[in-house]
Amino acid sequence: MENTLIDLVSNAYGEKRRLVAPLVGFPGVKMAGSSVKLAQQNYGEHFKVLKAISDTFKPDVIFPLMDLSVEANALGRLTVFPKQESATVVKDDFSLEDIEKLEQIDISFDSRVTAYLETLKLLSNNLASTIFRGAYVTGPYTLSALLMGAEEAAMSTILHPEELHKTSDLATKKILDYVKHLISSGAQIICILEPSAMMLGVDHFEEFSMQYVKTISEVCRKSGVQSVYHICGNTMHLVEKMCEAGVDALSLDSIEAGVNLTEVAERIPNDVVIIGNINPIGSILTGNRNNVRKEVNDLLKNMQSYPNFILSTGCDLPLETPVENIAAFMQTGRDYKFN
Repeated sequence: MENTLIDLVSNAYGEKRRLVAPLVGFPGVKMAGSSVKLAQQNYGEHFKVLKAISDTFKPDVIFPLMDLSVEANALGRLTVFPKQESATVVKDDFSLEDIEKLEQIDISFDSRVTAYLETLKLLSNNLASTIFRGAYVTGPYTLSALLMGAEEAAMSTILHPEELHKTSDLATKKILDYVKHLISSGAQIICILEPSAMMLGVDHFEEFSMQYVKTISEVCRKSGVQSVYHICGNTMHLVEKMCEAGVDALSLDSIEAGVNLTEVAERIPNDVVIIGNINPIGSILTGNRNNVRKEVNDLLKNMQSYPNFILSTGCDLPLETPVENIAAFMQTGRDYKFN
């Protein structure tokens, strides 16, 4: 990518407009007449979903379906594939003895990893160059929790930190393998999904998430690719540490989850982009177009003084989100007039 994310956002701000990039993968499934299971396993179907999103909404950034199971599944963890819900990793037996075996697995040969890479290649070859192509990876602490079990990972931060670090080292190596292939396939932005880390205190967050994410962001930067830290829930206690990971942007949840973007903007460096934070299960899901317009306008007004902002949703929109409400979100973002 020629410009950094902050350059793109700042240039748009100088032109009195905002970049608009909702996390809208799942509603695209319905628009394309597909299913979540098909799209997450068949890259032709996945591309059809993303092409429908691109043609209909023309977002400034497009991401695939949010999927926290890709790397864990590629490492052989038991994964369930519902028809119309994202794949889920089921808790399974795990011990440190498994790490040596897992280190030998080349996840680039995994069929689902390959499907996501092929989806990116299709996006690179078929979408307008003005739409930036994003990709998701699972965060290191979250992948460790999927391997070990969520409760076991949380307890290990206190009782067995050395075991968690060994697992996190493995997780980070596999994530980096995936990142490099995503970049080779055309990803311009890597979004690191770390929802499990939201429950960590600041010190444990730094030790078991931020330090590992920093390694990933450094690889992205050396490749000329932008990095985003995404955590669902109330991350107000973590935003400074998230920035210390060296990422280019923070993708944050809604005000209803406890995230105040104007306060975040005052607390973090102004060269870190803030992405968010319309509630994905609020008016855009259950209200009408007027409700959506008001919510978007209110957010844009609140963030008007901050150049480092991209209008988005707090997380991926649910499958059943009305298309007309997403259209209202997009149009309101495009039409907003700065004072």
